[in-house]
Amino acid sequence: MSVSDEFDEWAAAGKDRGMEDRHWHTAKHVLARMPVEAGETVLDLGCGSGYAGRALRETKDAGRAYGIDASPEMAHNAAGYTDDPRVGYLIGDFEHLPFATDSIDHCFSMEAFYYASDPHATLAELARVIRPGGTFHCAVNYYEENVHSHEWQSFIDVPMTRWDRSQYREAFREADFSVAVQDNIPDREIEIPPADEFPTEDWERREAMVERYREYGTLVTVGVR
Repeated sequence: MSVSDEFDEWAAAGKDRGMEDRHWHTAKHVLARMPVEAGETVLDLGCGSGYAGRALRETKDAGRAYGIDASPEMAHNAAGYTDDPRVGYLIGDFEHLPFATDSIDHCFSMEAFYYASDPHATLAELARVIRPGGTFHCAVNYYEENVHSHEWQSFIDVPMTRWDRSQYREAFREADFSVAVQDNIPDREIEIPPADEFPTEDWERREAMVERYREYGTLVTVGVR
């Protein structure tokens, strides 16, 4: 199954809003860090429901926000959730971005980069469209050190790239991004039941749930063009 087919099904089932709710726990902290100045142009790579572009317009006064997604249904839903004429959504793949060279000031991506069919080509394309001095804030929960994410591939038909922290840094540098920071943002909002309520439907041990959300959380790699 292609990425577009997979996520068309998710969008049709209304899963895009559920993804937004879960991702927002850590995504909002990444968005708050972004050095977006009033009037700048921002891109949300793998936009899903489009929440990031809307947030950057509302909180950072971005001049224009674009979201791109391989799924036509995701992009269609995102447009339906948005009433800001300065936020737009496009359908396309990560390796062929429909933007001019040096036309994007900052790019954000949450839980989408690892779906790229060629992650190295994606980084090269981002290095093309992001202006010198601009940034790429890449946030993922599916990565090598997060052992609790490894099973996710078995639940989805789309191939996923599982890099470790050093592989992200190396790939960014190969694409001419200087790695400004790489760290983990814990999810402090998801409720973790007390020990006497384990095992739950999804977790055998409370320690594993704490590790997944409070310690591993979301891996964020920030590259500067």
